[in-house]
Amino acid sequence: MTATLLALVAGALIGAGLWVTCGGLFTAEPLMRENYAGRPIPTGVGVLVPLSVVVLVAAGHLALLSARRGAIWYEQGRTALLATAVFSLLGLLDDVAGVGQSGGFRQHVRSLLRGELSTGAVKLVGGAAAGILVASAAPAADVGVLAALRDGATVALAANLANLFDRAPGRSTKFSTLFFLVAAAVARRPELAGPAVGIGAGIGLLWPDLRERMMLGDAGANPLGALVGFAWLIAIPAPGWRWGLLGVLVLANAASEAVSYSAVIDRVAPLRWFDRLGSLRT
Repeated sequence: MTATLLALVAGALIGAGLWVTCGGLFTAEPLMRENYAGRPIPTGVGVLVPLSVVVLVAAGHLALLSARRGAIWYEQGRTALLATAVFSLLGLLDDVAGVGQSGGFRQHVRSLLRGELSTGAVKLVGGAAAGILVASAAPAADVGVLAALRDGATVALAANLANLFDRAPGRSTKFSTLFFLVAAAVARRPELAGPAVGIGAGIGLLWPDLRERMMLGDAGANPLGALVGFAWLIAIPAPGWRWGLLGVLVLANAASEAVSYSAVIDRVAPLRWFDRLGSLRT
């Protein structure tokens, strides 16, 4: 648990430092979007999450070469890098090229069946493939094609769920961090230090997000969710628990087609307090 907390802090420091030094780059016209209040602010800032991870993974590689220590978290750190890089790239594509496109999961599937590739459909296919690769690094009590598809779907659906939560400043980061910390408490494994770096980077970007100076966009929400899914796979290697986790994610994603999570959060006082903590919203 200590290694995980240290990784969270390190990721947060790097993420915050990257925003301070690179934030001005995101004011380019293709990245300016209106937020919920109708004000234009930069989006796609979530690409700083994989950049934060690559910095620490590179440092971990050098430390491993010199001292032969930290191999466990370093290996999972490389997987976290794959997860954040791919899911952030897919999210950035949607942030930049998905303007004017809408529709939920069913609409993206329909477009695929018609032979049309919306940016959401690209995320659907690319996220499923990336999920299988990411999940393969988590220790498991069963192996095989069915197990790989199950765990890959878990990562991909967790990424999509985080994106569904990304409807208010800081919301996706807050809930991703909460679910990650629960996984860390359940697992108490040093391997969680790898994905903790990416979650920490999201925490480092939380303040400017809450103060409505920028938006993570899909480029940030998707990788944070993927890391949470990966963390839970590490936390629960037993097949029965993993099937249960997949079932919860399927239901949570399907429910979004009929239920507004924003409306639910606003109606439940503890969730509303957590959601608006530190934000400009009243």
